[in-house]
Amino acid sequence: MYSSKTLNNFTNPKNYGKLKNPDGVGKVGNVVCGDVMYLYIKLDKDKKKIKDIGFETFGCVAAIATSSEITELAKGKTLKQASNIKKDDIVKSLGGLPPVKIHCSILAVDALAEAIYDYSKKNNQPISADLEKKHERIDQEKKIIECKYKDWTDAQSVH
Repeated sequence: MYSSKTLNNFTNPKNYGKLKNPDGVGKVGNVVCGDVMYLYIKLDKDKKKIKDIGFETFGCVAAIATSSEITELAKGKTLKQASNIKKDDIVKSLGGLPPVKIHCSILAVDALAEAIYDYSKKNNQPISADLEKKHERIDQEKKIIECKYKDWTDAQSVH
């Protein structure tokens, strides 16, 4: 059973949509359930805090709700603060998730981590060991998805 906040984030997602000229983009997916998330961040003029954030998610109720919720949790935070958001923060903020849907909160955290990693890499910013390790794990998962679903991922790269 989903909480009313989860259902509201699904039916009325906050910060939905692709940002123009984002500073960082995170793309993650889950090979088991098929959810795919894109998360976009734009920093303020001083490049200190997340000024704007958006997402596009192909997935279930929990995937869309967790994507929406992480954007609310991360907006206005520094990159370091945002990178400290955990799956449990999302689950708690949503009022809980069914155990079988907890993986969606992990995807949302990973999408944000990848957007932060993307920004940091493009701008020669220091990358913490934790963020580097998380990126390596996510990158390995992407390779599995790309290998297993080559026809589909090839079609997506044209998009």
